[in-house]
Amino acid sequence: MMRMDMNQQFWVCGLLWLWMLFGISMSTRPLLINFGDSNSDTGGVLAGAGLPIGLPHGITFFHRGTGRFGDGRLILDFFCEHLKLSYLSPYLDSLAPNFTSGVNFAVAGAMTLPQFVPFQLDVQVHQFVHFKNRSLELLLSLGGSGNFINQDGFRSSLYMIDIGQNDLLVALYASNLTYAPVAAKVPSFIAEIKLAIKNVYESGGRKFWIHNTGPLGCAPKELALHVHNETDIDRIGCFCVHNDLAKLFNKGLRRMCKELRRALKDAAIVYVDIYTIKYNLFANPSKYGFVEPFKACCGSGGPPNNYNVKATCGQPGYDICNNVTSAIVWDGVHYTEAANRVVAATILSTPSLKLDRYLNKFK
Repeated sequence: MMRMDMNQQFWVCGLLWLWMLFGISMSTRPLLINFGDSNSDTGGVLAGAGLPIGLPHGITFFHRGTGRFGDGRLILDFFCEHLKLSYLSPYLDSLAPNFTSGVNFAVAGAMTLPQFVPFQLDVQVHQFVHFKNRSLELLLSLGGSGNFINQDGFRSSLYMIDIGQNDLLVALYASNLTYAPVAAKVPSFIAEIKLAIKNVYESGGRKFWIHNTGPLGCAPKELALHVHNETDIDRIGCFCVHNDLAKLFNKGLRRMCKELRRALKDAAIVYVDIYTIKYNLFANPSKYGFVEPFKACCGSGGPPNNYNVKATCGQPGYDICNNVTSAIVWDGVHYTEAANRVVAATILSTPSLKLDRYLNKFK
């Protein structure tokens, strides 16, 4: 066995001390840090607000309520599986959370601006900053040991943001489904997302994965709640005003991502077009094995939308479709596991959207 000379011993001891002090890890495992609403909430609203989100939510995969709105896995869950990570624990979960693969700040109902749920985007970012500072403090106090994300881990994490749909819907309801008043508010929604990215960047984040919003006008809930005629819907049967505003929001979000790429030269900012992928599910349902695209699987009222606000999924009077895998929308709002699987697979198979490539960037 070779002996180290004094210089070698000095450098080894120095490196060990740096690893302990700053939490710099030799591990190359990927980490995901997520912000958003019910599209990616893995239990935040359950932990934070105590809302009883139990069965039938979770019936397909988890076979119990996990706080997810849907019958099974979300797009985020499929990303975790692809990267061989454990599912992300909510930041607010107080009972045995697992943060070794990252952390999830998303809370159902969250908006870019404060409204009904007290976990809007800027609060989620403040929670992240606290989480990061506390993780590094604990690493330092424990001499570098412990299952905490370290400095290198935070820098190399992929920061995901999926939010905005609730801002659009709340504004739409307030305007009685009128385009112009909502369109005027869209820049303020985009500004909040831009500020969130810049604040995470200031805290060391360098890799950002930004989802645009989906075709809100195709949701069975919206079609069931609002009286409409042929002039209100597009060629496939989705509300025009909802989707036109979603596209306006997405255009602004894409432009904002381009601006930040120019301003933050050492950051990678990926814009993910969720809208097109989800709209294609409704436009070509049979291609993906779906039937009755505008009918909720879990709900009440029967065709065409199976949505009744007085007997929503899980409430007295609801029923579930015979084949959940043939439905796009689970409860009138949230997508089924089958639909989420298609969306995730489409993203992961798109050459310009390789999760692994962005996770390896800046290592």
